[in-house]
Amino acid sequence: MTVTHEGGCLCGSVRYEVNGEPIWCGACHCRQCQRWTGTAFLIGAYFLDTQVVITSGVLKQYEFDSDESGRWLRLEFCERCGTTITGMAESVPDQRWIAGGTFDDPNWLNVELHIWTQSAHHSVFFPPDVVTYPTGQS
Repeated sequence: MTVTHEGGCLCGSVRYEVNGEPIWCGACHCRQCQRWTGTAFLIGAYFLDTQVVITSGVLKQYEFDSDESGRWLRLEFCERCGTTITGMAESVPDQRWIAGGTFDDPNWLNVELHIWTQSAHHSVFFPPDVVTYPTGQS
């Protein structure tokens, strides 16, 4: 039986569901994730694009080139409240990440690695059993 998890934006306009488990789940500490989330890092759960279904609402897109990797990133967010819901990256074009905090229950996620730790905020401490990468995932 396939497990389904649901979530959405702050105002409730955008709703989604993901079917199955993520390929991987990690926290990104790059400066751009810090800027667009307004906090120390982004938790992203990566799924195959086919596992993600937007069930209501409209997503707007913003695409840019990363100042750290030089590759494109595409953010998708609620056009009404601005909540970043999902995104895609040039490095994994068949995958879509879901912002961990947008799940109705985000506690089911297992953050298994941290990337771009060279940019991590000085107050962030990493658990000893979690894999870390100074730059992107190897």
